[in-house]
Amino acid sequence: MAKFLITSALPYVNGVKHLGNLAGSLLPADIHARFRRQTGHEVLFLCGTDEHGTPTELAAQAAGLPVAEYCLCQHAIQADIYRRFGLSFDHFSRTSGDANRLLTQELFRHLDAAGYIEPRIIRQAYSSTDKRFLPDRYVVGTCPHCGNPNARGDQCENCTRLLDPDDLVSPRSAISGATDVEFRETRHLFLKLSAFEGRLRRWIETRRDWPALVHSIALKWLDEGLKDRCITRDLTWGVPVPKPGFEGKVFYVWFDAPIGYIAAAVEWSAAASGRDWRAWWQGGDDVRYVQFLAKDNVPFHAISFPATILGSGLPLKLPDVIKGFNWLTFEGGKFSTSGQRGIFTDTALALLPADSWRWWLAANAPENGDADFTIERFVDGVNKDLADTFGNLVNRCLAFAAARFDSTVPEARDAGAAEDKLAVELGTRLERLRGHHEALALRKAAEEVRSIWRLANAYLADAAPWTVIKEDRGRAAAIVSTAVNLVRVAAVAGWPFIPSAAAEVLRSLGEDAELVPWLEDGKEALSAIPAGRRFRVPSLLFPKVAAGDLATAACRPPA
Repeated sequence: MAKFLITSALPYVNGVKHLGNLAGSLLPADIHARFRRQTGHEVLFLCGTDEHGTPTELAAQAAGLPVAEYCLCQHAIQADIYRRFGLSFDHFSRTSGDANRLLTQELFRHLDAAGYIEPRIIRQAYSSTDKRFLPDRYVVGTCPHCGNPNARGDQCENCTRLLDPDDLVSPRSAISGATDVEFRETRHLFLKLSAFEGRLRRWIETRRDWPALVHSIALKWLDEGLKDRCITRDLTWGVPVPKPGFEGKVFYVWFDAPIGYIAAAVEWSAAASGRDWRAWWQGGDDVRYVQFLAKDNVPFHAISFPATILGSGLPLKLPDVIKGFNWLTFEGGKFSTSGQRGIFTDTALALLPADSWRWWLAANAPENGDADFTIERFVDGVNKDLADTFGNLVNRCLAFAAARFDSTVPEARDAGAAEDKLAVELGTRLERLRGHHEALALRKAAEEVRSIWRLANAYLADAAPWTVIKEDRGRAAAIVSTAVNLVRVAAVAGWPFIPSAAAEVLRSLGEDAELVPWLEDGKEALSAIPAGRRFRVPSLLFPKVAAGDLATAACRPPA
């Protein structure tokens, strides 16, 4: 059975992330990791904070803290938030750690020895107003390709093209807004990305199960011709460059950050005996590597990072699938960390349980296009799906069973044609649900879970044990036994999406969510809980949400 190596794009350490970051990589990766564990696969789910680069230095400066102390504090804050959101990382790392420093330097040495690194004199942006060189992300201007007036010096978020600061029209400092940007000569190191064009194209063209979004972005880059990329910066915070003549420089954050996935596995391996990171990153066909990330990260994961691995000559795993997402927008505009626009993850958790946010973001995942978050859509979705459908099923079924059968699962001696039909339909839906998970079709998987919840509610309503029990207690017992098992099915199917609520339901039925396997057969699923087992009625899982409860959600003050 294949093992699954799963990584989620590394969130920047500079500040609490908004719901868009959660929806575009972290949450989908967790849902897939949970599904694969349910189906009996061995999973290694890795992530961590991306801690290098100019944004981190400036955020630390604004906070009045040494950059290392700032990163340590912010890593702890983010790790706690993701834990409370139920993200089941096997290890949550930091790119500023020793493992990433050593691995980055090792890969660089191999690339250098193979002739893929070249020193070049470049012109770098300098602002007299700021009295400093400006790294590429802190030069903004007009994109020469699409005309976006706010393109950064490393990439245009509008058309996703990679840029250099001197490509920009009318460049200005992102720090001060000064337009006195001039370009001075300085010496840096380049990765000869152009040398990998043929190898990357052949590799990408074999990735037939990649989403169309990822394929199109990667091939667009190749069709336009790859440019060699500068991989060093004039900064003090980062991985030092181990090459004479380049003392005082560090690696570009996008060179070392993806290597952090491998470093996370090294740290995970070192944390306990019996673990071997090489079995995952240097394994054979028994390991399937799946990456989850937003569309603006596709070029780095489909082009730059694979080129680094290929050029190093080291036997490291390339991704089998890159699952890219479009953007989640907020009330018709962009989420913005710098502008504090949108709902941020810490605020979200203070307002409602994590499962409410997890469900809506997954059910409305921006897979085939951008998806817009509005308070009204969110409230409507969680009330209908979680309160009225899943929560109502659990409460209505178990409360009746507890009252009329002494909180004990009755024998289903009088099960009949209705239950046989239900088993067939349930088996079909479980099979479709598994297929959607395996295809990484998040919204379709959520819709199939919703259909299973509705099927269970429909059976209970049609069978009406509260009426039948007046005339035929044996038949009512069969209905209740089936319905209790349907509650179990609903929780197991929903667990990757709403793990806290699903686990609570399964505990009330005497089961451990971490140990319940995937459901394969509809008939077996309807008789999994034996007669005579005691159960309890859980407290209200999802109280109704009112739009007014979230009125201040988007008014988060700066951290």
